[in-house]
Amino acid sequence: MSEKTAVYPGFFDPVTNGHLSIISRGLHVFDNLIVAILNNPHKTPLFSVEERIKMIKQSIKGKPQIEVDTFDGLLVDYAVKRNSNVILRGLRALSDFEYEFQMALMNRKLNRYVQSIFLMTDYKWFYTSSTIIKEAASFGGDVSGLVPKVVNEKLKEKFQQLKKT
Repeated sequence: MSEKTAVYPGFFDPVTNGHLSIISRGLHVFDNLIVAILNNPHKTPLFSVEERIKMIKQSIKGKPQIEVDTFDGLLVDYAVKRNSNVILRGLRALSDFEYEFQMALMNRKLNRYVQSIFLMTDYKWFYTSSTIIKEAASFGGDVSGLVPKVVNEKLKEKFQQLKKT
């Protein structure tokens, strides 16, 4: 039996414990995961791609079956290029479902051999998102427990730097 690899795409600005939960649970279904950071020119990230890669790698230490990569362009093309036919996505609320459903249908239209697989988030991460976490952290809110320790430290550093400029 050949190994099955899934691509878990996202912006990961920053990676959260909710993302890590999907990664961990995805490894119960797939042999390997590629955490693929989208280079999206329409978004202005708080962290550079290099910073996001580093934080993800530090957060998943000791898991050689996980690779962190970046991509541009169509996700289905990236998946095929990486010899995968599975896109793994996490779902929180109904609003996520609507967006993800549209994306899955478009991806299926673009390449009917690439399948989208969805995992529901754990209940404790249901209301967390990178956006909400960044907003709370920007005002000095305590986001420990919502993000890995390294991310919490980097958020504090980043917002201290931004206040100085």
